[in-house]
Amino acid sequence: MDEPAPRTPLSGPTIRADIERVDAATVAAASRLPASTLHEAGGRIGVLPTAIKPVTQGLRVCGPAVTVHSPGGDNLWVHRAIYVAQPGDVLVVHASGVYDYGYWGEIMSTAAQARGLGGLVIDGCVRDGEVLRDVGLPIFARGLSIRGTGKDQRAIGWINAPVLFEGVTVQPGDLVVGDADGVVAIPRALAREVVETAGRRERLEADVMRRLREGERTLEVYQF
Repeated sequence: MDEPAPRTPLSGPTIRADIERVDAATVAAASRLPASTLHEAGGRIGVLPTAIKPVTQGLRVCGPAVTVHSPGGDNLWVHRAIYVAQPGDVLVVHASGVYDYGYWGEIMSTAAQARGLGGLVIDGCVRDGEVLRDVGLPIFARGLSIRGTGKDQRAIGWINAPVLFEGVTVQPGDLVVGDADGVVAIPRALAREVVETAGRRERLEADVMRRLREGERTLEVYQF
């Protein structure tokens, strides 16, 4: 059998393949923490639009961001990003404010899973909702839409450029964490400190809940 032809890495003026990522130890620690706690520990920063929710309940997403700016109604740049991203990366996709298209589905989930990616966060819709549950890749989106997308070779998109979500800028390599409450993006330079602070906050809250179960009131515990 002939050997497969070598694959040329994706490149171009709007594609950055080499980015600095939040370190693996910080990602591992963050994966055990609620998104809301990370948001609070960082000084109430980084909340992505609250319309973005998990497509499959019970799945969390946590990893370094590979950012994608996709033309509205077109998912070719999202396909390309699957092959720019590295194992564990989370695709963070801005769909140019054009939400009501199925930018992602079973085939792309399977491709991303084969690449070892950590998941998808998209400010738009996806489709194949029932099947995505079986694939098991964490996907956070605005909802489901059966409307098909184009693949315009001439349309301009960006991979690993900053993307803006309602006032929150996500940079490539930032820490992205999502759970049932929503998604938070923590700047890479702050991630380790924020995760350590969030861990301490979780331990303090565990002690507060113990005191409440023993009969104390929130008014005294927090000295309101």
